[in-house]
Order: sequence, then structure tokens, then C-alpha cells
Amino acid sequence: MLDGGWLFPGLDPVDALSTRQLNRAIHAAAEAAHIDIERCRTAALGGHVLRCSGCARTEVSFNSCRDRHSPKCQASAAHRWLEARQADLLPVEYFHVVFTLPAPISAIAWYNKRIIYGLLLDIAADTLRTIAADPRHLGAQIGATLVLHTWGSALTHHPHAHGIVPGGGLSPDGERWIACRPGFFLPVRVLSRLFRRRFPRSARTGPPESPAAVLRRVHRAR
Repeated sequence: MLDGGWLFPGLDPVDALSTRQLNRAIHAAAEAAHIDIERCRTAALGGHVLRCSGCARTEVSFNSCRDRHSPKCQASAAHRWLEARQADLLPVEYFHVVFTLPAPISAIAWYNKRIIYGLLLDIAADTLRTIAADPRHLGAQIGATLVLHTWGSALTHHPHAHGIVPGGGLSPDGERWIACRPGFFLPVRVLSRLFRRRFPRSARTGPPESPAAVLRRVHRAR
């Protein structure tokens, strides 16, 4: 895999891929992760010996694979990240929001991950800020934590962003806190409409445009 998540050297990122090429890429990525997880913290990856200077007891510790999909490697990192985020929490109600890529864009996300996934997070954040700043809804400057998920619960490719958002924000002059109604953040339909509008028109209406044409529109939209 090249920088930016591009899987196919020699091909332009806006060139359409065949189903065979895409399936081969997905299979290769999954197989590489499977091999790493299987070998993680086993003799296959080597190791090091720990020796106590007091009692001379020795212990062999095998190396980890450092694959981002490995639960053995990422569990402690996830725990540290969670602790750091909890330290940032405000004493207010929080809400969970989810933004999912339109199907035509999701289908070509493998072509250039940096652009497509970046676009998903950028548009999700902009949608939240825009609607929250509207006096008809909240009229405040908000913040949010967005996390990218690229797989669904069925282990299929399903790019979406989860957001944790405090129930309120700062007034436009930054002098006071504006809280949303208890149990209600922002209208889902209003968020959904703006989110879809921010993507190229072809992403909202689906084919007949080719994936290459959709991706070119994405490039121009940025």
C-alpha cells in the first residue's frame, strides 16, 4: 500500500477499478491483518528476555505485531486514549451522532482513502458546526470528537463517523454557555439534509455516473 492508502501503483486514483481488482485488494488487506494477529506475541516475531537483578529470575516476552487491527496491541493504546478523552469531558449531557458515507462514495473509498475518509470527517464536522450555529436551532459554537470507522458490525466495508458532542456550546461572543434542551441536541433530518448536500450531487442521486467521475467531483468539491 502506498502513502495515502492508495493500493494500485501505476494507476491514477481517479481511474475506475474492476471488481476483481477491488476484491483482490480487500482480500490482501484482510489476509495481511490476519497473519499479523496470528503471529502477535509469539516466537514467530522474536522476543526479548527480562531478568530481575534481585532474584535473577528470567522471563521471555515475545514481540507484538503492532498491527492496528490487533486487539493485543491496541488494547492499551485504546485505554490511554479513552482516559485522555474522559479528562476532557465537560459536566454536561453528551450526545452520540453517526454520519455514513453515501453508497456511491462508499463504493470508491478504497480508491483513495485519504481523500474520501478525510472528506467524510470534514463534512460531518462542518455539518454539526453549521446547524449548531444557526439561531433557529442552538445558536452556539460547539465542539465534537469524531472517530472514523471503516467496517460495519457484519465486517463489511461500511465507512462512517461516530461523533460524541456536548449538549451545548459557547455563545457567538464566547461569553456564556448555551445549553440545548434536555435529551435533544439537533434535529436529525436537518443534519441529514445538509450532510447529503455537502457531497457531490452524484453521491446523492447515485449512478449513472462512473466511480471515476464521482471521484473527480470529490476532488473539485475540496
